[in-house]
Amino acid sequence: MESSGDVSPASLRPLTSSGLHESISQELDYFYQETQAGEGVGSLGAGAPQPPQGLTLTWRDVNVYARSHTGFFRRRTSQRRLVSDATGAVAPGGLTALMGGSGAGKSSLMAALAHRLPAGLTADGDIRVNGRPVGDFMHRLSGYMHQEDLFVAELTVREHLTFMARLRLDRRTRPAQRRRRVEQLLRQLGLLARADTRIGGGGAAGADGAKVLSGGERKRLAFATEMLTDPPLLFCDEPTTGLDAYSAHKLVHMMQRVALQGRTVLCTIHQPSSELFALFHQLVLVADGRVVFIGDAPSALDFFAGHGYRCPEAYNPAEFFMRALALTPGSEESSRVAIRRLCEHFAVSDAARRVDLTVRLQQRLGDAEEHKETCWERDHQTPPAALVLLLLLQRCALQIRRDSSVHTVRLIEKIAVALTAGLCYVGAAALTQSGVQAVQGALFILVTENTFSPMYGVLAHWPAERPLLARELRAGLYRPHLYYIAKQAAMLPGLVVEPVLFVLIMYWLVGLRPTFYAFAMSLLVVTITMNVATACGSFFGNAFESVSVAMAYLVPFDYALMITSGLFIKLSSLPPLVGWVRHASWFMYANEALSILQWDGVSNITCNTARPDLPCLSEGTQVLDQYSFLPQHLATDLWAMGTLYCTFHLLAYICLRWRASIS
Repeated sequence: MESSGDVSPASLRPLTSSGLHESISQELDYFYQETQAGEGVGSLGAGAPQPPQGLTLTWRDVNVYARSHTGFFRRRTSQRRLVSDATGAVAPGGLTALMGGSGAGKSSLMAALAHRLPAGLTADGDIRVNGRPVGDFMHRLSGYMHQEDLFVAELTVREHLTFMARLRLDRRTRPAQRRRRVEQLLRQLGLLARADTRIGGGGAAGADGAKVLSGGERKRLAFATEMLTDPPLLFCDEPTTGLDAYSAHKLVHMMQRVALQGRTVLCTIHQPSSELFALFHQLVLVADGRVVFIGDAPSALDFFAGHGYRCPEAYNPAEFFMRALALTPGSEESSRVAIRRLCEHFAVSDAARRVDLTVRLQQRLGDAEEHKETCWERDHQTPPAALVLLLLLQRCALQIRRDSSVHTVRLIEKIAVALTAGLCYVGAAALTQSGVQAVQGALFILVTENTFSPMYGVLAHWPAERPLLARELRAGLYRPHLYYIAKQAAMLPGLVVEPVLFVLIMYWLVGLRPTFYAFAMSLLVVTITMNVATACGSFFGNAFESVSVAMAYLVPFDYALMITSGLFIKLSSLPPLVGWVRHASWFMYANEALSILQWDGVSNITCNTARPDLPCLSEGTQVLDQYSFLPQHLATDLWAMGTLYCTFHLLAYICLRWRASIS
């Protein structure tokens, strides 16, 4: 922290006049005319339930703590305070900037005020909206624009907003009103021309070369998503991150227009330009987890000047505040002392007394008997679970259909491998001693090729989608079991088509048992195998934090199951210490079932007359006995694979809920 004598003109950026304000004002003229006419961002349309307007957000003695665990065998919990005894108020009708340097606690404070603290953070203190203590209703009463944009990249802009409108808007809102609301936001936020463009992952083009949104357009889409419900409270965490000056000014100007309609808008921002800073009506300055000042910019400059920190003429006030409140490297302790001194000066200032008066007034209003009957959360009716499941299923299906790496590439791979393997075995699967080995090798390829590819393919999807899932679950958009069911249901067609194609090609090229029963049952066994493998991949993908860690555990697990499949070692020869592993091996169950279908009832296997000294397997039962397989185990194998399928999915769902809760 630096005093006025340390803040030199050379260290501060001069103000410049780029003409952005005039350009933005002209571009948003239509937006302003609509909001003035009552059909702007703040209108849901006639008949739709309207949220309360004019909300005052107050907080007193708010502390935010970060908890961490150390130790392996003896877990110790340590607690670090991120925000200390913060008190303040934000009134409707103005755009408020919550400013501070990196690590100052501004994002943690705003998350606590919005009742959206991430896992690992806790808060105490008194936070109220119009005098009422905050609760779960804050999720429906307010919008929260996160610093990081998370979308389903394969959806278009209109599809995303339509999906969110179905989940966020009251179920009593008529379909025509929802469509009008979506089109209205597209038009007002300059996204109408890009309405049918895929959102993408923030790059110049999608995975298939399709055009996607730019960074500024993604920010506007995030803003439109939060404005769908016309929230009277809006929290924006670093909304200008990654944007150029023009896009940042355009976005903040839109927020200012929304605030001027009577909404309460609180926005964290790190170091805005002078023109961007001029759009904010009120400041909340924080440093080292403490509130240093609350008020407008001129009052803040006067306050700092009165205590030895004067901003030079024609310099950006925002940069001045950031430099004045920074923890100077090498002098952190003296900077903290200076910050505490400024906080003490503010505590006895007129600005602090006005804030304290507002906080006490709102508390008295909230404690009044007539205000205790207000139940904002009862005004909103969420869509039924069946509709939510259908919407999630539609989104997951679109995501899979438009992601060529999920279906097209895998189908081509399946066909290519089936043709290659089948051609290698053409003419080899005869009823001879060498044919027995060829058949068993072909059956094992049927099992392994429909295990590893889908299992490792689905493994990568869960960690990638976890941040978006955690955010939508915290927002209360749906329940985790609905998401999991929809995800698995959307993948199911591919998990049937792929093994069927593979078996159709390879079965007849190899020349396996040419009966309808053997062929149909082999189709069933291989299809179940792929689904069990996918369930196992889902379990490992949800059980571990990243793909690399999950694969580190999955690879040895796979090898253990594959070795106990019965092909590499006779099952009856397994030592008791590891023999139990085969009961968890779908490799063994699938291999045994396919072997039974090929060899049960076969009695005319030709012996090798050139080598009469070699053992001869003349019947199918002898082949099965060679691998410790029993003909009567076919139904048992199918039931066992079904049990593994359900077990893996149950474990995957439990891990999904746990991972989402701590993300």
